Amino acid sequence: MKQLPSPSWRKPAGMFLILGLIAIWAFVIGSFSETIGRLPGWAQIPVYVVSGIIWIMPLRPLLAWMETGRWRPEKSRLFPGENGASDGT
Repeated sequence: MKQLPSPSWRKPAGMFLILGLIAIWAFVIGSFSETIGRLPGWAQIPVYVVSGIIWIMPLRPLLAWMETGRWRPEKSRLFPGENGASDGT
């Protein structure tokens, strides 16, 4: 009978780190809400769009760590087809 591998502790830990990252980023952006609120409506849109995208940047190494245990992603594993790696299709 094949024994199932034990689950990694990195995935739940990474999930909590992601939730913490979201909470910290929301607090940081929320602390600037008065300043951003003084801007005209047309200027607030790009501020919130850019700030909504920036928090995603630290997720790539965090997701790589959750999956592999290493902070640097292996390009061929995360992005099949890059650098001549085959994606199996």
